Amino acid sequence: MEYVYAALLLHKLKQDITEDNITNVIKATGSSPDAVRIKALVAALGDVNIEDALKAAPMTVATTATPTTGGSTTSDTATKEEPAEEKPEKKEEEALEGLSSLFG
Repeated sequence: MEYVYAALLLHKLKQDITEDNITNVIKATGSSPDAVRIKALVAALGDVNIEDALKAAPMTVATTATPTTGGSTTSDTATKEEPAEEKPEKKEEEALEGLSSLFG
């Protein structure tokens, strides 16, 4: 996963996604780079338009629950929770599709 993050960082900084650049990013984190993984990632991303893949990937927004102050009924709570349970399944499938597009 850190190799994909390195590629995304390079993309964000408008740097070429090359084996040397990814190796340097991984080394900068204090980790030992795996040349085989880097080579595979660069090859997989060769024909991918990262900007389009990022636009197509669903964005998950983290929310925190806020306590209600009286007047909340069980039916109100159930109504609010039902759609939230359906959405993560769809978002997870869409996220997997977005990730698969990065690797051809």
